Amino acid sequence: MNILSVAFEVAPLAKSGGLADVVASLAIEWKKQGHTPIILIPKFYFIDADKLGFKPTGLTLVVPMGYWNEYATLLKGKLPNTDVDVYLLEHNGYYGRDGIYGAPSEFGDNDRRFIFLARAAFEAAKALKFKPDVIHSHDYHTAFTMPLLKIYHRKDPFFAKTAGVFTIHNLAYQGRFAPQPTMEYTGFGMEQFYPGSWFEYYGGTNYMKTGIMFADKVTTVSPTYSREIRSPYFGEGLHDVLNARGGDLVGILNGIDYAEWNPKTDKKLPINYDANTLDKKKKLKSKFLAEHGITGKDHLPLIGIISRLTEQKGIDLIINVLEDYLWNDRFVFALIGSGEAHYQNYFNYIKHKYPNSSIVYIGYNEALSHYLYGASDFLLIPSRFEPCGLTQMYAMKYGTLPLVRATGGLSDTVREFIPSEKQGNGFVFWNYNAGDFQFALNRSATIYYSSDMDIARNNAMAEDFSSNKCAEKYIECFKWALEKV
Repeated sequence: MNILSVAFEVAPLAKSGGLADVVASLAIEWKKQGHTPIILIPKFYFIDADKLGFKPTGLTLVVPMGYWNEYATLLKGKLPNTDVDVYLLEHNGYYGRDGIYGAPSEFGDNDRRFIFLARAAFEAAKALKFKPDVIHSHDYHTAFTMPLLKIYHRKDPFFAKTAGVFTIHNLAYQGRFAPQPTMEYTGFGMEQFYPGSWFEYYGGTNYMKTGIMFADKVTTVSPTYSREIRSPYFGEGLHDVLNARGGDLVGILNGIDYAEWNPKTDKKLPINYDANTLDKKKKLKSKFLAEHGITGKDHLPLIGIISRLTEQKGIDLIINVLEDYLWNDRFVFALIGSGEAHYQNYFNYIKHKYPNSSIVYIGYNEALSHYLYGASDFLLIPSRFEPCGLTQMYAMKYGTLPLVRATGGLSDTVREFIPSEKQGNGFVFWNYNAGDFQFALNRSATIYYSSDMDIARNNAMAEDFSSNKCAEKYIECFKWALEKV
């Protein structure tokens, strides 16, 4: 099967979150399974194409944008350490700048940047003579590939048998823009924008809604999340839209690449270990604490957080209880993350007030993240909502027990450890409040000081959330989508 993955990020070339990891891991697994995936992303300024071995294709794309044409070139390379083809769409006006989406505020021309990639995807496929069975688009940034396929390109024999599959990674981010520029850039015109149309949402355009309505199949990144988002509480205003497409909405649990995420072989760890050598994990923890200037506290639980610092991630719950535990010397706390300024300021305050009980790194550091997964005893993920989450899967492989709220993909992957049954792989609370969160923290501490801790670790490390399984389910979904063409 020929699969054209269109995304705004892919790991490790351009990454702002888990979306990038999923785009990469799926393509890697499809290639192993005998399919032919290619990935198209923008050529951002920070991508060192020469260093990564990308070469010009010599192709110039003529991309229609409204009533005029614009131009772009393509560079070809491989996803690092794989044989998966990646194409970089080079247009310095749109993508030749620092950042992917713009931070702290989004770029003012993101609507145009997103549509340009969507329109260029079809021109790139034709120029490369790559006839896709499926165009797989990710989140609202590439959502307009779906109506472009349905309205324009299905009339072209080259795309007549191409299905469109749209994946929702996080429904909270929807791409709401003024209608006139969007309808002009896409060529659809304002005559197709009217109350109740698939392009219209409360007087504006909503790229997420448009992708959902025009796709042959819509997927989300976990079965529970696919059910949750059809309710008003989780639906972010689009629950009626999702219920309208309910027969084509499929929840597929994300997976992870165990070739990269394995404590036995992870080159980013100074000490490797597996389920049979957990004493080495304890040595790794001691080394991690010593390197960060924390002494005499190896006996305490090390509780880690690797997260975006946003309200969605349950950071308020952590703030509610953290100082009480640090003041009473109940655990050591380590955080890697960045996000909203008031959260960053709070954790910097914690670092300075409790220097021998806390480690705080504001930003993203891939190597340090691996190290913290290995060194930690528990990983906190008390999310208000969580489409899937990959961090709990990484943590479990490293024998680090996740403590999560039962929502989305966290519900699909983490089960409460029951000492009497020796079953379970983490700790779970249900109601979004500090009391229930604190009760779960106390349960985890009880297990830490008991002989059941290594049993719980072994249960977690035995879980299989392989991206291979995830990729197989997507192929099944693609076949369903092709039946609709």
